[in-house]
Amino acid sequence: MLDWVLTFLVLAIIAGFLGFGGVAVASASIAQTIFYIFIIFFIVSLLLNIITNRRDGL
Repeated sequence: MLDWVLTFLVLAIIAGFLGFGGVAVASASIAQTIFYIFIIFFIVSLLLNIITNRRDGL
């Protein structure tokens, strides 16, 4: 999923150099959305790992 974020980030940067048009806005918004989804999955995974390790330690 991080690959998609980087891909859209690069597209947004290239579109920015060529002139901030619809492609830059679309790529930046897609990259931002995927980034937030990635952060949410990371936090959920981290919390599940902490909960699982606590249960095993008891």
